[in-house]
Amino acid sequence: MEYLERRRGQVEDRIEAVLADVEPDELGDEVEHVVLSGGKRVRPTVTVLICEALGGDVEDAVDFAVGIELVHSASLVVDDIIDRSELRRGTPSAWAEYGHGPAIIASDGLLGEAFALFSADERAMQAVSEAMVELGEGEATELVARPESEDEYMELARRKTGALFRAAAELGAIAADADAYTVERFGTYAERVGVAFQMRDDVLDATADSAELGKPTGHDAAMERPSLVQVADLSHEEANERARAESEAALSALSRVDVADTQAMEYLQDLAEFVVVREK
Repeated sequence: MEYLERRRGQVEDRIEAVLADVEPDELGDEVEHVVLSGGKRVRPTVTVLICEALGGDVEDAVDFAVGIELVHSASLVVDDIIDRSELRRGTPSAWAEYGHGPAIIASDGLLGEAFALFSADERAMQAVSEAMVELGEGEATELVARPESEDEYMELARRKTGALFRAAAELGAIAADADAYTVERFGTYAERVGVAFQMRDDVLDATADSAELGKPTGHDAAMERPSLVQVADLSHEEANERARAESEAALSALSRVDVADTQAMEYLQDLAEFVVVREK
C-alpha cells in the first residue's frame, strides 16, 4: 500500500499546486471545495499506474492524471445540480455551499484548468475530448429518454462512467508513448472497470448506509434515475454478478498487453476486482 499511497500523494500534491494558482480567490475557494473535499482518486491513479506499467516516467503522467480528476470533479458539480443533491463526499455539494451560479462557474473553471494540462499533447486532447462528448451525450440522453432495457442501461453507463475511466487509462498509455494498440487495450480495460463501478454504485445506492457512503442513498429511486436493479428488474446479487462479469472482461483486456512493471500491473488487476466489492 505504501507504493500506491506514494503515487496518490504525487497526484494530490500536484492537484493542490494547480488549484492554488486559480484566480480570483473566490473561484479558487470554490474549486478547492469541490476537489479537495475528498474522493477516491481512482481515475488519476489509473493514469499513473498504466504509465508506470508500460515503463514510462510517473512524472510524465501526473499532469494528465490531475487533469482527468479535474474533469471528473467538474462533471460531479453538474450531476449534483441536476440531482438536487446537497451532499458530496460527506460535505455540502458545490451548489448547496455557494449557489447554482458559482457552482457552474466552478465547473467551468475546473474544465479550463484541466484542458490547460492536456493542451501540449494532441493525443491527450483527443482522448479527453472524445470522453467529454460521450459524457455529454450520456447526460443528455438520461434527461430525455431514460433506458428501458439492460442494453440501453449498459450504453448509458459506458458513456456516463466508462468514458472517463477509458480516458484516464488512455492518458496513462499516451504519457508512456505507447502505440495505438496498447492505448486501445488499456482503454477497454478501464471502460469495463468504469461500468462495473457504476453497477456497484447502483447497488450501494439501494443498500448502503448514507453516513458510510458519504452521500445520500435511495437517490436513484427518489429521482427516478436509471438503476441497473430497476431497469433490468434484478436482485442486488444479480446486479453484483453483472458487475463481476464486467470486471472479468476488464481483466481479460488487461491480460493482452505487454508491460514492463509488474507491480503496477498487479494494482490495476486489484482495482478491477475491488470495484465490485467496495462498500463506499
